[in-house]
Amino acid sequence: MEIIKGGVTAAKDFYSSGIHCGIKRAKKDLALIYSPKLCNAAAVYTTNQVKGEPLYVTMKHIKNGKAQAIIINSGNANTCTGEDGKKKAFMMADLTSKALDIDKENVLVASTGIIGVSLPIEKIENGMDKLVEALSKDEEEKASEAILTTDTSNKTIALTFTIGDKAVTIGGMAKGSGMIHPNMATMLSFITTDLNIEQPLLQEALRESVNKSYNRISVDGDTSTNDMVVILANGEAGNIAITGKGDDYNTFLDALNYLNTYLAKLIAKDGEGATKLIECQVIGSDSEETAEILSKSVIRSSLVKAACFGADANWGRILCALGYSNIALDIHKIDVAFESQEGNITVCQGGMPIIFNENKAKKILKASEIKILVNLNQGDKSAVAWGCDLTYEYVRINGDYRS
Repeated sequence: MEIIKGGVTAAKDFYSSGIHCGIKRAKKDLALIYSPKLCNAAAVYTTNQVKGEPLYVTMKHIKNGKAQAIIINSGNANTCTGEDGKKKAFMMADLTSKALDIDKENVLVASTGIIGVSLPIEKIENGMDKLVEALSKDEEEKASEAILTTDTSNKTIALTFTIGDKAVTIGGMAKGSGMIHPNMATMLSFITTDLNIEQPLLQEALRESVNKSYNRISVDGDTSTNDMVVILANGEAGNIAITGKGDDYNTFLDALNYLNTYLAKLIAKDGEGATKLIECQVIGSDSEETAEILSKSVIRSSLVKAACFGADANWGRILCALGYSNIALDIHKIDVAFESQEGNITVCQGGMPIIFNENKAKKILKASEIKILVNLNQGDKSAVAWGCDLTYEYVRINGDYRS
């Protein structure tokens, strides 16, 4: 695997664009991803029972496992908008299909932004010609910018790897900063690849990868209404089709896992008001599932997040978060340590206090990326989850989000 330049346009025959159509006051707010060739498509959606209207359009259109274009707007979630919102979500697909001269059933739709506000579809309609005309291999940065809300940076990556004797490329772009919680968050991720793979395997790989990446991040414990991850595979790499699990499938899954984990960590690091990326590694577990639940419990704890913001080595909050996870634990076997580029320090052994250098611990926890290392000493399985610190700025951002 090799990281290369580009995002969703790095793979062969994928094009994108991003423009300002007027949903937002000034920033780009409308993006398009397109392949001239019909793709195998797969998707995963938010678990929130309240879902944005665009999700229902995408769910309907992707039932046959095919898609050719994705249109995304930011600034308006088109959620809790009733029949009017549903009509406008379908209109987004219709407008895109006519502009691209493709079947409307092959257009997927995504939206992100304020909930409960009518979508100004006329602005999207007026911007459609400009959006399609701007499609290019070089517009990936503008497309990734157009899907952002409170994000402070674009989130993109592209990789190349080999299947047989063919070079395969996969690229992605994502958004997410607040309303982030395991089992999807207020995040969108769009992935493109020129791999030739059967649709059922594409769907299985995506679901497995999402469970180990986006579903292991948390910023604030809120699971959003509009989250989705979509992957399109147009087969233009020319590899022999992947029709079953084996070495080629595993190579692709490794690349997909790397891409999704990379983007997921960028989302966690860019949490609203965040100053630090927190990684919690739980090892020594009797199962990966147990380790996953425990690591998620730690990174979503407001008290742990606040302690990390203050560089306070308050390991008791970590044990507390482990304890209310509803997982049976032998607390007298648990060790806790902190680690960053400034070093490593153990702060708890066997669930009991030990003498440690508070100044060294504070220096470690002041780093921009820190690790919480939990050893259960009860098995050989492990899992990792990612989050961020909780700061004053998070409250400020969300206190006046609509304005």
